[in-house]
Amino acid sequence: MKVIMINGPMGVGKTAVGKYIADGNPGTAFIDGDWCLDIHPFVGNHETKKMAVDNILQMIDNYRTCSVCRMIVLVWLMDEPWVTESIIKGIEKMQLELRSVTLTCDEKTLWDRWIHDTNCEWRTDDWLQVSLKSLPFFSAADNVIDTTGLSIEQVSERILQ
Repeated sequence: MKVIMINGPMGVGKTAVGKYIADGNPGTAFIDGDWCLDIHPFVGNHETKKMAVDNILQMIDNYRTCSVCRMIVLVWLMDEPWVTESIIKGIEKMQLELRSVTLTCDEKTLWDRWIHDTNCEWRTDDWLQVSLKSLPFFSAADNVIDTTGLSIEQVSERILQ
């Protein structure tokens, strides 16, 4: 079974691309890492991220044993190396095939996507500044796909290649 792990800054399109891949591939489970860290008010510290990593790996393991599940798509903002490494190690321990990518884009594209996403409660000016400042970090990651000028379909195709 294959796991596609999509990382990147807030607003880059991880969820849109992940859902597109899941919708186009029957038997695909979609996991949004934010579901696994849904505490109100939000607290993103080491303890809660560690819990979220454990929750994600538990979900992946449950889907792994499901007879109708053929692939898993995980989307989450993983901005600390230990988080990404923990998830990768957990997936490898389950002996699943992993395709890990980081999505990025230029500042103008991120800004445009941000203002057109009216469904997400995180789309505030303060969080936009945080996301813009994180672009260099994500651009320096391994397996980066620059989504500037690309459609959801084109990004999905590159991930699935």
